[in-house]
Amino acid sequence: MADAMGVQVTIYLNEADQWHHKPLHVEILNFLKRENVAGATVLHAIAGYTGKHKVETTHLVDAGGKLPVVLIFIDSEETVERVLPTLKEMAPHRLIVWENVHVVTDEGTTL
Repeated sequence: MADAMGVQVTIYLNEADQWHHKPLHVEILNFLKRENVAGATVLHAIAGYTGKHKVETTHLVDAGGKLPVVLIFIDSEETVERVLPTLKEMAPHRLIVWENVHVVTDEGTTL
């Protein structure tokens, strides 16, 4: 196993967020894939809130639209710096967090 330095980006979205009339989280994933980002994951929350909004929770009868969606990806600092301007454009009013991380990889695997 080898250690590498990387950057983890977490984007806090809402399941109702859209980009060109399509779900924003899916459009961001498609963008990251086109940009050869190492990998990305979207997590669908069962409860959450942002700012002064009320706490939203999932119910069996909910058709949805207001629950949090968290998109996470890890890559090199150079790649993150390259894709970040477009991410800011796609999600201008959403929280984007950048963290430096140690990445444990198999030897030969690079970001």
